[in-house]
Amino acid sequence: MSCIEIVRQMDNHLRVIEEVKETLAGPIIEIVAKLVGVLSSGGKLLVMGNGGSAADAQHLAAELVGRFLMERRALPVIALTTDTSILTAVGNDYGFDQVFSRQVEALATPGDMVFGISTSGNSRNVINGLTVAREKGCSTVGLLGRDGGAIAGMVDISLTISSPDTPRIQEAHQLIIHIICDLVEKQLFGSREEQR
Repeated sequence: MSCIEIVRQMDNHLRVIEEVKETLAGPIIEIVAKLVGVLSSGGKLLVMGNGGSAADAQHLAAELVGRFLMERRALPVIALTTDTSILTAVGNDYGFDQVFSRQVEALATPGDMVFGISTSGNSRNVINGLTVAREKGCSTVGLLGRDGGAIAGMVDISLTISSPDTPRIQEAHQLIIHIICDLVEKQLFGSREEQR
C-alpha cells in the first residue's frame, strides 16, 4: 500500500470540493430559500435515490426530522427509500422503475418539494418520481453527478458535481446536504447564538 494513492484520492476530493465552492453556492442558496418557503407554508420534502444516494436521502431526512445542530421542532421530510414493503410490493407489481413515482403519487401535494439524488443523473426510478412530482405541482431539485444526465434538464434547480468518480460525487453530495441542513435550521429557527 502506498501513501501516494491516499494523497492522490485526497487531492481529487479537494479539487471537487473547490469546484463546488466556486460554482454551486448560488444554487444551494436558491434551494435553501425554496425549501424554507415550502416548510414555512406547511409543505413537506420528499427525498429519493438508489444505493449510496438512498443512504444520502435517509441522511437528509434524519437531519431535518431529528436535528442537525440545534434543538427545534421536527420538520416534515420523508425518505422514499425506507419502506421495504412498499419498495418490494411496487417493484414486484409494477417494476423497480415505479418505486418512487407511486410514493410521490400517494404522498406529494402541490407546493411540496421533491428532491432526487442520482450520481449519474439518469436513474430511471428517480426520473419517474420527479415526473410525477412536476405533474402534482411540486418544486423539484436534483442532486446529481457527472454531466447531470436527464434529470438536470427536468428539475427546477440542479446541483451537479461534474466529476466522473462516484465516490467524489457522493462526498460532495454529503457536504451539500450538511450545508442545506445548517442553512435551513438557521433560516427557520435563527442562529444557535440567538437561541441561547
